[in-house]
Amino acid sequence: MTIPLVLGLLACAGNEEEASLPPLTGDDESRLAQMTLDEKIGQMTQVDRGYLHNESDIRDYSLGSILSGGGSAPSNNRAEGWVQMVDRFKSYALENRTGIPLIYGIDAVHGHNNVRGAVIFPHNIGLGCTRNPQLVEEVARITAVEVAATGIDWTFSPCVAVPRDERWGRTYEGFGETPDLVSAMAAAEVRGYQTRIMACAKHYVGDGGTAGGEDRGNTIIDEAGLRAIHLPPYRTAVGAGVRTVMASYSSWNGQPMHANTYLLTDVLHGELGFGGFVVSDWAAVSRLPGDYATQVETAINAGIDMVMVPDNYVQFISTLRDLVLKDRVPMSRIDEAVRRIMRVKRQAGLYENPHADPALLAQVGSVDHRAVARDAVRQSLVLLKNDGHLLPLSKRLGRLAVAGKNADDIGAQCGGWTITWQGSNGPITDGTSIRQGIQAAVSAGTRVTYSRDGSSVAGADAAIVVVGESPYAESLGDRTNLALDDEDVAVIDRVARTGVPTVVVLISGRPMILGRALDWVDAFVAAWLPGTEGRGVADVLFGDYAPTGKLSHTWPRSMSQIPINWGDVPYEPLFAYGYGLTY
Repeated sequence: MTIPLVLGLLACAGNEEEASLPPLTGDDESRLAQMTLDEKIGQMTQVDRGYLHNESDIRDYSLGSILSGGGSAPSNNRAEGWVQMVDRFKSYALENRTGIPLIYGIDAVHGHNNVRGAVIFPHNIGLGCTRNPQLVEEVARITAVEVAATGIDWTFSPCVAVPRDERWGRTYEGFGETPDLVSAMAAAEVRGYQTRIMACAKHYVGDGGTAGGEDRGNTIIDEAGLRAIHLPPYRTAVGAGVRTVMASYSSWNGQPMHANTYLLTDVLHGELGFGGFVVSDWAAVSRLPGDYATQVETAINAGIDMVMVPDNYVQFISTLRDLVLKDRVPMSRIDEAVRRIMRVKRQAGLYENPHADPALLAQVGSVDHRAVARDAVRQSLVLLKNDGHLLPLSKRLGRLAVAGKNADDIGAQCGGWTITWQGSNGPITDGTSIRQGIQAAVSAGTRVTYSRDGSSVAGADAAIVVVGESPYAESLGDRTNLALDDEDVAVIDRVARTGVPTVVVLISGRPMILGRALDWVDAFVAAWLPGTEGRGVADVLFGDYAPTGKLSHTWPRSMSQIPINWGDVPYEPLFAYGYGLTY
């Protein structure tokens, strides 16, 4: 078969910024020269808002950054509550004698996904299926507007992993299994974010290649393979001007990435020309071998510039101070890290505009933003089967039966990293479920019925069964078995036995083992994790949009085939990389 090309894959960076950031201004060099050791270390310290002992510690410890981990939200988890909190934090930073503004970071990985009411886009696995870098850039631009509206300056995104084993719980955070596809989308996302906020390419490097798909595991590959598969998206992201990079929890041939001087310093800064700063992952420094002092020493000397502590910042600051005084960490290394941090803050415009622009608040979750998300949904869907041309369905059916546990569940269709770290089922934020989208699409004369278990399908003109995974994130999503669960198989079987023409819509963060269920039904759609705009799914089902999505992952026949990737020999998947039907 012909594999679809991603147009302009490695040249798609367009109007790229210079990869290297400019030197510090004279004023900033003077400021750096006057800073105490503790003030410099403070700039290298990132604390989760939930672990602040007192908000005034931002000022008193010269903290360089605050973050919100997944679910770390103000009591008013709407845009207005966020901007009030973030602006208050930033005011404390400006009271410090250094006058260096605070960076606030967040995992806005598919929209401003921690904030109730923000628009939630498809996760990256679906965006990869669009093969549309321009759309991805627009998605990132809108995300940047909604993030900036809450006063936040920095998203820990894009994830530019190249997932090579679908057992990995973070598969959906990557755009696809080939470095060319990921590189194209990475550059687009960096450009879109950095219209207003700072992007962060993560997780450097090789996190998508761990043995067995184990999150935070060991990537066993020679350097040529690492450079061919996992490094290209970083080269492209740096070329697009990405200002920060996050180190990976994972190891390369047994060496933790947070301790890898060669890759963090020699390759990233030296070879790739990266001029921004490297931030650690959440508490990743404490996972290195040795006692805490040894862990900090190893990470800073390897090239970690800012440490996502994220809790005991007093201990971190005192530990690093002691290491410098004992010459275990050179003062030159501290100055280098702080220079990079200050330079990024200067280039991001934080000195001139440290607070939120109140004019942006009205755009959070706006109709225009949701329209783009709806378009992203319909472009991301992949039609896997359409026997008898069942799809598109008529909008004028007498009765349409809807079934399955994920049909009326916004939380399920958003997946992990939505409002909380792991995500959750149910009406967790504003949006339109797939069932609601179906109801809005059909004619007034069509009766839509719903039964989770498919018990009330008999006699309908057609049935739509929406099944798949429940939300998860990171290692809690690692699986050794990707088969549909028993409930899903039972409902598909029950509906299919009625003889009613049936389409299955699969909500999932990766390809799943379909078994006999694929044979039982007339049509099958991979909808991935589409986000809040369920009407985009209905647009495809009823023919308002003919499907264009192409698989960003090879679809295996059985678990025995995993890992399977385009280019493998032999290569006999259920559906090949790049597969996708249309009407």
